[in-house]
Amino acid sequence: MAGTVSRIVHFEDEEKFIDDIDFALERFSYLASRYGHNPIKGVVLWDYIAIEDNEDVKVFRVGEFPFVEGMLKLDLEKIRTLEGYFDEMESKWDELTVEEINAYVEMMNEALGERRVFYDAYSLGLDRNTAYIIIDIHALHYLAGILEGEEKELLDEAAEVLLRYI
Repeated sequence: MAGTVSRIVHFEDEEKFIDDIDFALERFSYLASRYGHNPIKGVVLWDYIAIEDNEDVKVFRVGEFPFVEGMLKLDLEKIRTLEGYFDEMESKWDELTVEEINAYVEMMNEALGERRVFYDAYSLGLDRNTAYIIIDIHALHYLAGILEGEEKELLDEAAEVLLRYI
C-alpha cells in the first residue's frame, strides 16, 4: 500500500499494549468515521488467528475462541474440530510459542480437509510481546492538516500513544 509504513513493535506488558492500542484505535476510528482516513491500517498480535467461515473471515486471539465460536457460520462438526485444537492450545497458554500455534493451524486445516484457518504472525516473524502495525502516513498527515480544536487533541493523543511503541 502506497503511503504506509509497516513495523514490528516490541512491548513488555501485553495488556498495557492492548489497552494503549485500543485507546489509539478508538480515536483514529472516530476520526476516520468523520473524515474517511484512518492512520492505522492493521494490527497483528503474535496470537491472532483468522478463520474463514461461510460468510467472511473472523480474526481473534487464541484464548478468545469460545467467544467467536457462536459467530462462526460453519457446520457443527467443523466447529467441534476447531474447538478441540483451541482448547489444547489454551491449556498450554503460558508456554505456547508462535511455532506451536503455526503447527496447530496446519493440523486444523488438515483435520478440516480444507484451508480455513490462517496464521500470519509466524511468517511475519512475530513472537510473544510483539505486534505488526501498518500505519498510513498519508492519512495521519491529512488529518493533522485539517483538524482543529478537540478533534486535533484526539489525533495528538492517539499519535502520542502510538509513538511510544514505534
